[in-house]
Formats: sequence, structure tokens, C-alpha cells
Amino acid sequence: MGHGGKRQGAGRKSAFGGDKTVAIRVPEPLKPVLEAWLLDYRHWRTLQHSQASDFRTLGQNLSEMSLPLFASSVPAGSPVAADDLKEADIDLNTHLVSRPGSTFLATVKGDSMIGAGIHDGDLLVVERNAEPRNGKVVVAVLNGELTVKRLDKQHGRVRLLPENPAFSPIEVPEDASFHIWGVVSSVIHKVD
Repeated sequence: MGHGGKRQGAGRKSAFGGDKTVAIRVPEPLKPVLEAWLLDYRHWRTLQHSQASDFRTLGQNLSEMSLPLFASSVPAGSPVAADDLKEADIDLNTHLVSRPGSTFLATVKGDSMIGAGIHDGDLLVVERNAEPRNGKVVVAVLNGELTVKRLDKQHGRVRLLPENPAFSPIEVPEDASFHIWGVVSSVIHKVD
């Protein structure tokens, strides 16, 4: 007769969909970054039809990324004399990310938001703690489906509006499983 030890199935159930969990010690400044990532991971685990490769957290890259900023602007009209003086290095995180601990990137799939300047393959900078106000572009989960649309809240009803006339607005029923992951703050678009 055995005494002590671990019983099969005993203990608190994992909040991570059955994955084994471990306790770790982290530096205090990293705690909010890791908590935000874990919260997003739990949300991702609940989605049945999402694509994991399209979801990355900025917190994974804690190093700064600096690029040179030149002293003169680049005109989009008539050409002007070139000025090759470098003014400074800038960190793109300071320009694109106002809330590092609650910001993530998402890759766009599809063209329902082209009228808002969001194209297939673009990277969205999404702030999870920003207020999802009426008219903002949001990343939302509706009945297990991930989407990016413009939020429309009027007269007690919620709709998700595309920015392409080929697509119809999506009505969000009161009994639907609906969660807004965050508000889109920037779009990173490659130029062909």
C-alpha cells in the first residue's frame, strides 16, 4: 500500500487547456509582460478556428530596434536636393507602441478592410488595454472566429463593419460569444 505521492488527475486544473504548468521566478519588471502574454495565450487556446502563426506578442522582443532618421523630409511632390545628414536613431517601439505590456502584433488575412488601409499580409499593432470605442478598428473574436473590423455601437446593438463594399456588416447577437482582443493602433504595410 503506497503512501504519499501524486495521484493521477489530482490537484487544480490548468487554465491552459490541459497543458502541464510549472512555477518560475521572473524579474518584477517582466511580470506584466508575461501576464499579458499568458492572458493572450489562454484566449488563443479557446479559439477553435484561429491560426496560431498569425499571433505574436511584442513582449517576446524586449530589445530596442533603432533605425536612422534623416534630417530632411522626403517630399511626395516635386523632388528636392538630397540631404545626407543623419539626424538621429529612432526606436520604432517608441513610435508604434504606447503600451508595451499589453500590445501584440497580428497578421491580416483577407481584404475586408482595404478601405481603412489594411491589406492582406499587413501587420497590425494592437493595444489590448485601449478602450474599444465606437468607430475604432478592433481585433475581435465572434463565436470562435477571429476578425478585424470597425466597431459600430449604436442604440444598444453592436456591429462589426468591413471597409470593403464587397463585404457585409456583421451583426453581433446579444447571446453570441463575443470578445474584443484590442484596438488597432498602427498598420505595418509593405510597399510592392
